[in-house]
Amino acid sequence: MFDWENLRFFLAVAQAGTLSGAARALKVDHATVSRRLSALEAQLQVRLVDRLPRACLLTAVGEQVFKLAGDMEASAFAVQRTVRAEQSPTAGHVTISAPPVLASNFLAGRVGAFRQRYPHVQLSIAGQTQSVSLGRREADIAVRLYRPTELESVIRKVGNMPCALYASLGYEYADVPARWAFIAYESQWADREHQKWLVRVAAGRPIACGLSDITTQHAAARAGVGVAGLPVFMGDNDPQLRRLPWEGEAFCPEIWLVVHQDLRHSALLRAVMEFLVEVFAEQFEA
Repeated sequence: MFDWENLRFFLAVAQAGTLSGAARALKVDHATVSRRLSALEAQLQVRLVDRLPRACLLTAVGEQVFKLAGDMEASAFAVQRTVRAEQSPTAGHVTISAPPVLASNFLAGRVGAFRQRYPHVQLSIAGQTQSVSLGRREADIAVRLYRPTELESVIRKVGNMPCALYASLGYEYADVPARWAFIAYESQWADREHQKWLVRVAAGRPIACGLSDITTQHAAARAGVGVAGLPVFMGDNDPQLRRLPWEGEAFCPEIWLVVHQDLRHSALLRAVMEFLVEVFAEQFEA
């Protein structure tokens, strides 16, 4: 009989395509992944993966084992979700994945109010730019700035996040739109809708700097670097910024809550979801 834990390492290699990618996903070192994979192949007496210099390719047998192992993993996660759905609504741990702009500038400030209502429920809020898998229990609840499309998820729109143009009170070209320089994203984020909007608004005017996230762009705007396209809930509440006149194309992403369908009846998650719906409604119009 083979070690089931070794199968988990094989799955990670198959999904990542490299030993290093699997190591990052599992939060272990490269050597551990290689050793576990070799142990599984020795136990099964078959080669599952061809180790190439830059990638790991599944053999024909490896492809078959990958499918079966994936089914087993899905069943294991389903067991976890079933148990999770029966937890007490007043005690437990809930992980929320959210875009960094909302995690840092909105949700973190509401944890205190949540704790007063549910003192025995611990919230973990992960600010993440990439979407997580709810089916794989990477989070219990996700907040997205677009309408989710996962087939196994239950979704609810909780608001809109309008953006506007802002500059520091001392920005010397605030009243001269032709001289505006813009604070945008690094080149690796060129496909973000927010970045595309900023480029269209700039319309050939210079990009002063490229920064990785909205919170950092906010700080740059406060420092007088240039014009930033910030969420109104941040910009309008910052006394060091002024909103600039802009009658062109608007940018207003939708805010959605997502939970896996197996957990939609969980009393614990329902309590957290209801709190989130409430606080989003206080700040963002639907």
